[in-house]
Amino acid sequence: MSFRRLLKIFSAPTNMLHAKLFPVSYAKKIGVNISGRVTIYGSSYTMFSSEPYLVTLGDNVFISIGASFVCHDGSTLPFRKNIPDLELAGEIQIGDNIFIGKGALILPGVTVGNNCIVGANAVVTKSFPEGSIIAGNPARVVRKTEDFLRRAEQRSLKIGHLVGREKVLAYKKIFNKL
Repeated sequence: MSFRRLLKIFSAPTNMLHAKLFPVSYAKKIGVNISGRVTIYGSSYTMFSSEPYLVTLGDNVFISIGASFVCHDGSTLPFRKNIPDLELAGEIQIGDNIFIGKGALILPGVTVGNNCIVGANAVVTKSFPEGSIIAGNPARVVRKTEDFLRRAEQRSLKIGHLVGREKVLAYKKIFNKL
């Protein structure tokens, strides 16, 4: 077993802890390009594939637990016996003001424009323009962000500015759980 392999095995627990406690810091450490404020919920340890340097995240990006960014296509592996240099990969570009839902999978060559929402468990196989809400497998545009915001403002609980205990108490009051 090589020294690099042993080092990777012994450093894994430290890296896992780093990714859990400071997910954005860990993403930067492994090479993800971050252009502004990014929030990652949960651990970023397995969030980015073996080419994290091919992922660029814009400003005001929120990534939910279990989202994945895969920059390569492993389906070529069985065919390398006959075509040794066969490789498919691509960059992933995530714009500004983006929410990526729980379990979403972003695949190689994808660009998500500014002001987009990626639904939970969406499988994003192609690029999408600014102002799109995308969902499904494969992902498709289901609505425009501006339409969502219009409806969200009408239905808002008006507590988005609150944090911590103050927000918990507001929720309990709204839903009669005091």
